[in-house]
Amino acid sequence: MYAQNFQLKNFNTFGLQCTTKEFFSFSAEEELISYIREKGLVDKTVLVLGGGSNILFKKAFDGIIIHPLIEGICTEKSSGSNVEVSVGAGVTWDDFVSWAVDNGYSGIENLSLIPGKAGASPVQNIGAYGCEAKDTITRVRFVMLNNGEVVEIDAKDCHFGYRDSIFKHDLKNKVVVTRIWYRLSTIHNLNISYGDVASNVERLGELNLRNVRDSVISIRRSKLPDPAETGNAGSFFKNPVVSVELFNALKSSYPNIPGYPQNDGTVKLAAGWMIEQCGWKGKRIGDAGVHQRQALVLINYGAASGDEIVKLAENICYSVKEKFGVSIYPEVEII
Repeated sequence: MYAQNFQLKNFNTFGLQCTTKEFFSFSAEEELISYIREKGLVDKTVLVLGGGSNILFKKAFDGIIIHPLIEGICTEKSSGSNVEVSVGAGVTWDDFVSWAVDNGYSGIENLSLIPGKAGASPVQNIGAYGCEAKDTITRVRFVMLNNGEVVEIDAKDCHFGYRDSIFKHDLKNKVVVTRIWYRLSTIHNLNISYGDVASNVERLGELNLRNVRDSVISIRRSKLPDPAETGNAGSFFKNPVVSVELFNALKSSYPNIPGYPQNDGTVKLAAGWMIEQCGWKGKRIGDAGVHQRQALVLINYGAASGDEIVKLAENICYSVKEKFGVSIYPEVEII
């Protein structure tokens, strides 16, 4: 589908009223390749938009938005307990997680109920409750926007980091992800060490794949607002990572500060906790606000503009820096 001056309210989970100069959606790689070669996108402003669950528009987008709709979940091959599955970029992420659990495949159950499309999983390296997309991604297929060439790269070439990848740097807005391969397992090495997952699983009964998924869903629903009811993009800020020395210094001043040791010797802090200590939890300025149950989440009560939400985010970052000496940054992409 191709359209001009296209309304994006239903294509961003903040529910912001904004338009794009041009909009193109496709259900097959061939459609995208033809469009690229016909239009000639070199030197044009292009944004790839999936579920719109990790984006904030400050104003109308003066460019071309490309929206992947490629469906399909396919078991490619299996070896022992490992199963390789390919997924179209337009598949709703939680539909894929549900499919994996229904088929007894472990590896992504902790990523249940994360909004958005599968195509965003390698771009954002989505993560939750001690797991990240990079833990299971083996290969990513994409189309080059300059010439329509189809390329596949292995996970090791994706330069995955915390909520980061090559698709947010060298390849940003230069490619469209069309299909992703994941390595799942029929052996269930379940991770319930993060947050309240273990206690929720215990309440549900047996430790199994289904109960881990249901536990994560229950926790997310209790803490995060439904975008269908209240405009939001989930966690707005990244959890900052600091040195052990800085964490110990903070611990001496704030004994209750949460810290999560990382494999590289650093410590991940809880941005939500720091934001709450700064008094922002539940605060509302006009129609922009901070969620009353989860300080990481900024919300649109109905008529907030993108600029108003950005201003709120900037004030929050300033408060955290002033109080703790730690910089926090948006996880959401601001356009």
